[in-house]
Amino acid sequence: MAGAIASRMSFSSLKRKQPKTFTVRIITMDAEMEFNCEVKWKGKDLFDLVCRTLGLRETWFFGLQYMIKDTMAWLKMDKKVLDHDVPKEEPVTFHFLAKFYPENAEEELVQEITQHLFFLQVKKQILDEKIYCPPEASVLLASYAVQAKYGDYDPGVHKRGFLAQEELLPKRVINLYQMTPEMWEERITAWYGQHRGRARDEAEMEYLKIAQDLEMYGVNYFAIRNKKGTELLLGVDALGLHIYDPENKLTPKISFPWNEIRNVSYSDKEFTIKPLDKKIDVFKFNSSKLRVNKLILQLCIGNHDLFMRRRKADSLEVQQMKAQAREEKARKQMERQRLAREKQMREEAERTRDELERRLLQLKEEATMANEALMRSEETADLLAEKAQITEEEAKLLAQKAAEAEQEMQRIKATAIRTEEEKRLMEQKVLEAEMLALKMAEESERRAKEADQLKQDLQEARNSERRAKQKLLEINSKSSYTAMNSSAAALSADMAAYNSLGSGGSESLSFDFKDTDMKRLSMEIEKEKVEYMEKSKNLQEQLNELKTEIEALKLKERETAMDIMHSDSNDRGGATKHSTIKKLTLQTPNPGWPFSRNVRTLGPER
Repeated sequence: MAGAIASRMSFSSLKRKQPKTFTVRIITMDAEMEFNCEVKWKGKDLFDLVCRTLGLRETWFFGLQYMIKDTMAWLKMDKKVLDHDVPKEEPVTFHFLAKFYPENAEEELVQEITQHLFFLQVKKQILDEKIYCPPEASVLLASYAVQAKYGDYDPGVHKRGFLAQEELLPKRVINLYQMTPEMWEERITAWYGQHRGRARDEAEMEYLKIAQDLEMYGVNYFAIRNKKGTELLLGVDALGLHIYDPENKLTPKISFPWNEIRNVSYSDKEFTIKPLDKKIDVFKFNSSKLRVNKLILQLCIGNHDLFMRRRKADSLEVQQMKAQAREEKARKQMERQRLAREKQMREEAERTRDELERRLLQLKEEATMANEALMRSEETADLLAEKAQITEEEAKLLAQKAAEAEQEMQRIKATAIRTEEEKRLMEQKVLEAEMLALKMAEESERRAKEADQLKQDLQEARNSERRAKQKLLEINSKSSYTAMNSSAAALSADMAAYNSLGSGGSESLSFDFKDTDMKRLSMEIEKEKVEYMEKSKNLQEQLNELKTEIEALKLKERETAMDIMHSDSNDRGGATKHSTIKKLTLQTPNPGWPFSRNVRTLGPER
C-alpha cells in the first residue's frame, strides 16, 4: 500500500516537472519545419532555434511573420510566442522571411544560405508582381534563375521545351506580347547560354544585383493620410522613407533619406518626420490601424539601425563570417577550377580519341586504295606481258614472210626470159618484189623495236609492282601518322609512274592525299574569335535589342498603369529614388552631423 502511494506521488511529481509544449510550423521559401516549443518560450527562443536549424548567422535581416485579420505582423523577440495574437490551433504557423533588405547585396550578404533565401524571396515577389520588373529585365533575370537551377547550358540535355513547366516570367509580361511559350523560351535560352561557368551562388547573386536596382525592390508600402486628409502611400526601405501617389509606386513624390532625418516620432495614430534641415517642413501623417502604425515604427527603427550599422566598422562576428566566406569562396573557386581542368582534359582526351579514330579510318581507307591500286597494276602488267608476246610472234611471222619474199625474188631473177615482153614483165615483177621485200624488212625492224620496248616496259611494271608490295607491307606494319604519310607519298609517286605506261587502254592511276588540318584549325580559331566578340557585347545594348525585338509583338491595349509609368519615366530620363538618394546614402556620415549624435532619437516623442 505504501509502495503504491509512493509510486503515484513520484508519477505526479514527474508530470509537474515536464514542461508544457505546443507545436509550431515554420515555412521558409523552400521548406517546412515543425518544432515542439515550450509555453514559456519567447520569440527570440523560437527564432534562434530556426536560425540554428538553417545554419543561418546573418539573423538581423530576417524575422518570423504571421497574419492577423489580413494584416501582416512580425514576431517580437522579447515577447512570449503565445502572448502574440496568433491562432491558438496547433500547429501555430509562422513564415521565416526577410524583414529588412540590404543596400548592396554583393557586399552585405555573406553566407550562401542568406543569398539563397533572399534570391527565392525576391524571385517570388517579381513573379507575383509585388515588384515591378520591365519585360527585357524579366527575361534576363529568368536566364539567371535557369542557370542557378540547371547549371551550364548543354544543347544535348536542355532541348526545346525543357522550360515548359517552369514559372519564370510575370503573367503581366507574358500577356503583354503576342509571343508563344516557345518564343519566350528561345529568348531566355539565348541569355542562359551566355552564363556558362557560373555556379549556383554566383547566378543567384547576379540575379539579386539586377533586382536590387528595380524601383519597388525592398520597399514596404502602407496607406496613409497627410494632415489635409489626402490619401498617400508611405514606402519604408533600406535607404529611407518615401511618399508616393497611390497610383504610382515607382517614383516617390518626396523622399527622406535616413541620414537627413533628425527624428521620427509616433503619438497615438500620428507620425511626425522631422528633417535634419530645419528649413524643410515637418511631415506628419497617420494610418487608420494601430497594428499598421506599430509595424511602420518597427520597420523604421530596424532599417535605421542597419543603415547606421553599415556605415561603421564591421563587428568581430561579421569580420569572422566574411573571412570564412572568403576562404569558402576561394576553396570553391579552386574546386571549380580543378573540375574545369578535369573536364577540359576529358574533352581533350575525347577529341584526341576521335582524331585517332578518324586517322585510323583514314589509314584503313588509304590501305584499301593502295591495295586496289596494286591489283590494278598487276592486271596492267599481265596485259603488257600478253601484248609483248603477241608483238614478238607477229615480228617472227613478218621475218619469215620477208625471207620467203627474198627467196621468191632470187627465183625470179634466176629465171631466164627469152622474149622482151617476158623480160619487161619479169623486171616489173622483180621491181615490185624488191619494193615489197623492202617494206617487209622495214615492218620487221619496226616490230622488233616495238617488241624490245614492250619487254623493257614489262620489266619496269614488274619493278613497280615489287615496290608497291613493299610499301603496302610498310602501311600495314606502321600506325604512325607521319610514317603513313611518307609511305602514301612514296606509293603515290610509284603509282604516278604507271600513268606513262604504254597505250592501248592502260589505266591511269593517281593519288592525291591532302592534309586539311591547318585549314580546319584556322576556321576553329576564327570561330572562337567571333564567339568571343559576341559575348563581349554590352549588357545594356543586349537588353535594348531584346526590347526592340519584342516591341513589335507588344499589345498596347494590355499595358498596365505600371508599364505606362515605367515607359514615361524612361522616356523623360527622370530620376528614381535609387538614382537620386543612393548617392547620398552610400556616403559615410560626417562625425560632425547632428544625426550622428542623435542615433537613438527614433521612437515615441516625449
